[in-house]
Amino acid sequence: MTLFKSASTAALALGLLLTAAGSAFAQEAAIRKNLSERLSNFPKIDEISKTPMNGLYEVRVNESDIFYTDAEGNFLLQGVLIDTKNRRNLTEERTEKLNAIAFSSLPLKDAFTLVRGNGKRKLAVFEDPNCGYCKRFERDLQGVTDVTIHMFLYPILSSDSTEKSKNIWCAKDQAKTWQDVMVRDQPVPKATCDSSAIDRNVAFGRKLKITGTPTLIFADGSRVPGAISAQQVEKMLAEAK
Repeated sequence: MTLFKSASTAALALGLLLTAAGSAFAQEAAIRKNLSERLSNFPKIDEISKTPMNGLYEVRVNESDIFYTDAEGNFLLQGVLIDTKNRRNLTEERTEKLNAIAFSSLPLKDAFTLVRGNGKRKLAVFEDPNCGYCKRFERDLQGVTDVTIHMFLYPILSSDSTEKSKNIWCAKDQAKTWQDVMVRDQPVPKATCDSSAIDRNVAFGRKLKITGTPTLIFADGSRVPGAISAQQVEKMLAEAK
C-alpha cells in the first residue's frame, strides 16, 4: 500500500512538473509571438525569463539589452528593476552578468604588458591615446602595485588615435612609450611595423560592445566602463580573486 501510494505521489509530482513546463513554454511562445507581431522593428528575442516580481518577465535582446513585459506581451518596459526589500538593483546585476568577459578569451597577443610588483593580480584595459579620461586614469593607476596589466590599444576617437596607437605598438619599448605619452605628456615617436593588432583590437572591442575608454576587465570577467579611482581598482582586484 505504501509503495503504491509513493508511486502515485511521484506520478502526480511528475505530472505537475510537466504541466508547469508546458505552461511556461506556452507563455514564452505567446510573449514572443505578440511582441514580434505588434512591434515590427523589435529586435530578435534571445531569451525570455521570469523575474522575482510576480507576473513580470525579462526579455533579452542584442545579447545584453533588457526589457520587461507581462505574461502576454501586452506591455513593454525598459528601465531599472529594484528589489527594495534587499536593496538590490536587479537590472544592473543582470547586465553585469551578461556583459562579463572570460579573461581567458582575451587575445593577449594583441596587447602589451606592464608588470608592477609581484604581478600576481590581473587586469586588462582598453584605452585610446587621445582619451583625456584615460590619461587621468593612468596617472591614478600609478599607485596600484602587484598587478599585471594587459594594455589593449583601442583607437575609437579619431584617425589620429589610430596613428598614435600604431606608433606606440611599433615602439621598441611599448610600455615605456605608453607611460611617456599618457602620464608624462610626451609626444608619440614615429615607428613602423606590422600594426594589424590595432585593427584586430577595434574589431574585438566592437564585438564585445566596448563603446568607451577606458574600459577595464578583471580576472573574474567583470567589466567596468570609465575612469575609476585607484581605490576602486584595488577593491575590484581584491574581489576578482
